[in-house]
Amino acid sequence: MKSMRKKQSLILLISLCMSMAQSDFAPYFYDNGAGSSNGNLALFSISEDTSVGTHVYTLNGSDPEGEPVTYGMTFDKGSRDYFSVEPKSGNVTLIETLDREVQDEIVAFVSITDGRNKVVENVRVFITDANDEKPEFLNLPFVVDVPEDAASGSSIYRVQAIDRDLGSGGSVTYYLQEKYLHQLSFRLQSTPSTKFTIDGHSGVLRIRAGESLDYELSRTHFVTVVAKDGGGKYHGKYQVMTSTAIITINVLDTQDSPPVFVGTPYFGFVYEVSVPGSEIFTVFAKDGDQNNPNAIHYSILSGSDGFFSINSTSGCISLTSFPVQLRNELYEIKVKAAEVGPDRFSDYSVTTVTIRVVDLNNHPPTFYGENGQQNHFDLTMYEHPPEGEILRGLKITVNDSDQGANAKFRLLLVGPSRVLRVVPQTVLNEAQVTIIVENSSAIDYEKHQFLTFKLLAVEIDTPERFSATADIVINLLDTNDNIPKFSSEFYIARIPENSPGGSNVISVTATDSDSGLWGEVKYSIYGSGADLFLIHPTSGIIYTQPWASLDAEVKSKYNFYVKAEDTEGKYSLTEVFVTVLDQNDHSPEFNQNFLEKTMIIGAPVKIEAVDEDAEEPNNLIEYSIMKADPDNIFDINTSTGEIKLKPFIKSMEIVQNITKNKDCRWSVVVQARDRGSPSFSTTAVVKIDIMEANRLKGPMAAFLMQSRDNPMKALGLAVSIITVIVLVTVVISTIVYFRNTKSNRITPARRIIRRRPKEQHSWTFWPRFGRSDQSFGKFFIDDDTSDIHNTKLSSPRAKPPTPSAPVLPPPPPVHSRSSERLRSVPTVSGSLASRNTSRSSSWRASKSTDGSQKSGQNKDGSGISSALVSELKMRIEQKINEANQGYYY
Repeated sequence: MKSMRKKQSLILLISLCMSMAQSDFAPYFYDNGAGSSNGNLALFSISEDTSVGTHVYTLNGSDPEGEPVTYGMTFDKGSRDYFSVEPKSGNVTLIETLDREVQDEIVAFVSITDGRNKVVENVRVFITDANDEKPEFLNLPFVVDVPEDAASGSSIYRVQAIDRDLGSGGSVTYYLQEKYLHQLSFRLQSTPSTKFTIDGHSGVLRIRAGESLDYELSRTHFVTVVAKDGGGKYHGKYQVMTSTAIITINVLDTQDSPPVFVGTPYFGFVYEVSVPGSEIFTVFAKDGDQNNPNAIHYSILSGSDGFFSINSTSGCISLTSFPVQLRNELYEIKVKAAEVGPDRFSDYSVTTVTIRVVDLNNHPPTFYGENGQQNHFDLTMYEHPPEGEILRGLKITVNDSDQGANAKFRLLLVGPSRVLRVVPQTVLNEAQVTIIVENSSAIDYEKHQFLTFKLLAVEIDTPERFSATADIVINLLDTNDNIPKFSSEFYIARIPENSPGGSNVISVTATDSDSGLWGEVKYSIYGSGADLFLIHPTSGIIYTQPWASLDAEVKSKYNFYVKAEDTEGKYSLTEVFVTVLDQNDHSPEFNQNFLEKTMIIGAPVKIEAVDEDAEEPNNLIEYSIMKADPDNIFDINTSTGEIKLKPFIKSMEIVQNITKNKDCRWSVVVQARDRGSPSFSTTAVVKIDIMEANRLKGPMAAFLMQSRDNPMKALGLAVSIITVIVLVTVVISTIVYFRNTKSNRITPARRIIRRRPKEQHSWTFWPRFGRSDQSFGKFFIDDDTSDIHNTKLSSPRAKPPTPSAPVLPPPPPVHSRSSERLRSVPTVSGSLASRNTSRSSSWRASKSTDGSQKSGQNKDGSGISSALVSELKMRIEQKINEANQGYYY
């Protein structure tokens, strides 16, 4: 039993392990079919004009267990890596330039792994054509010999061009851009030519109908033929590409011209190693009549001295003795070329061949390296070396074993212009070659990963011009010499308010043309406006903070900076401007839901609602009457909110006859609706009291009626009036105080006061507004007691308060003596009236000592003179002080 149980337990354990092992499934790619840019690259095609660095595809797959997967891509050994893939996102980027004409498909191995299982698929990426190839002419150069008697309309040549593009971009048509060169008396004249035409499809060149060739007028025609393809797209733009070639048309003449020597003047050389029979030089002449040329016979007329001979058929001049037997260093030989025709020798021409006896130049320049003779040199260096630096890794020596002028040669460096220069430039026999950096900016790894130059050594003064060449290949190493560059100097983004936290705002892009880790860019944001935003450090996607709440009514504009930085801290900045778009999320609101208004017949009353949205049309309000009691009595301005009676209601009688209760207090339900989408509205009940326009009169009544809907305006005016009156009173009191101070310096004298009959005088101040028969108050001065009393008159308004003058202290008690001499106390009275009264002021004063009396009156009577008031107040105070002094001995 125990052994059975052990076996069962073992079997159960093995089954459990097998089930666990079987549950680990391999990941797999999604297969989205042809034309998809998301999957396993199956049936994917890419245009050959796609720019390097473009994101072209996204590998996409899944793991049955939900494990995270990573992606990879490899290529056959020996083939170029055209794509790179980001392991986590699967983004495939083009890293090599494509050329369909060189390679029309790419074989790649894409892989997906969950860390334990890896799946690899073999895919083929097809490269589609773009119109990037020009038509290419075949069998260049085009040279055509045409007899001048060729028939009009006859075909004389057929040009052919091919275009390696496909479709319309590979079709070729032809047309001519003709230029006519007329050669006469050895002068070239350019005139338009219409003698030729070409078939646009076949490329057959013909003499134009009605035209003929004339050797005497024109010996050569140059015709420019253009090959044009059918056009196609390249980098998203439609383009048509063309190529041109020149057809040289030589017109052949009849037999009427003598032979012509070709390549004159002629020079030959005899060297010290020459032997009898050595060829020195070959002359060449041809019949001037090119249509049917005759054979040419050559002969020496003079100058050979028996040392030289010529082949009558080939024109080759040979040495007939050893060079040591030559007595002269220079020989001028006359050579005759005659046509061999039916009449034996007919036309002929004579030329001179100059032969010089020189030493032998039999050694060309030769380049040497560290290991002997060498014609290829390699160097590896970092990009952007300092200008003027010597390329010390190149050890080159050049040598010519000849002597004298035969060993003098020039050094030339052929390659990208003005990048490097060679020193020395002229060498005699031997020299050490030095190459110096001339343009550091052109030695750029991002432009060229290697540079190729040819070093030439060419003899200067020798007729042979022997030369030698050596290849110099400079392999460049990359440095971190570029900073990330944004695709735009600034970015503008818009996002609706109330967007949820984490919403995408905009994506910024910066690229670094350096290779490897130096080309990787990380993003960050900063600035006062960046608090509500985040940026993905590698993708450049800007989104809002998870907790961010955007409200256009609070703040609608944000700006901040984005920093793109490579691994060594080189960076660039761009600015992002974010506009929060207003949404209609507020309803119009009245200041209260129940309003009371007073309406004068013929005048409107105004209501107003406020919408807190930030922009139009969300905050534009339209007003309407929803309900009125009684109905059809009021109109409302939909834009301003002004409510007025219907035009037919012109008096209170009509108003009172509308309702049975004769009530002049009516209710109106007004709706305020905004123009947003969706639209929001609110309502308010307006109680309107209606009254006649002539129940209140005067400026004060008019002002009260105008400010009935704005009581703060009336209150402000009242406060202003009170403030002005208080200030005037303070100024007057200050002036009186200083005047009294000066008058107190007079020594008091014993006086006897004579009491005059009580006579009361007053100043009356009328307000500048309101009715003319109402006053704010009067000031009285009693001669018996010298007290100043301020009597406030009644006023129909409670505001502003009546101004009052400061109250003087009462005089001391009177102690009369029989022996005292009585003095009279002067009495001063004045009045100030409003514009509706006489608007005059006067003052009177009397003195008991001299009995004189003075009076004055306002001259213009146009208003209250502040200076006069101050003078009157001063004189009143002075007289009171003098009266008070009379109580003392």
